Amino acid sequence: MLVFDIDAVRRALEAMDSSWKEFMRVETMSAGVYRLKAGELDRQKPHTEDEIYFVTKGRAKFAAGENVQDVSAGSIIYVEAGRDHRFIEIAEDLEALVIFTPAEGSAAAAPSR
Repeated sequence: MLVFDIDAVRRALEAMDSSWKEFMRVETMSAGVYRLKAGELDRQKPHTEDEIYFVTKGRAKFAAGENVQDVSAGSIIYVEAGRDHRFIEIAEDLEALVIFTPAEGSAAAAPSR
């Protein structure tokens, strides 16, 4: 069993001055926190793993292929491996818990974030 403190993960992310902080990795999955500021461009590329995003803060739109949905705190998004996707029109600073399965980078060459 593993237990994590989201506030500790947030502090580590702030100290890194980064948009991504992985906090858990096992063979079958990995998890991290992803942040984007209002108006920022989400430059991520398709990943080789399935993903689940749980939006914890903020408001934006999420585009996956031609499908675009409004998302905000409480939204849960599933994206299958290999599908082009990103947050767009970020209206409020955004934070999401991201879960990859299998662990990010383990299905093929490490993806770009």
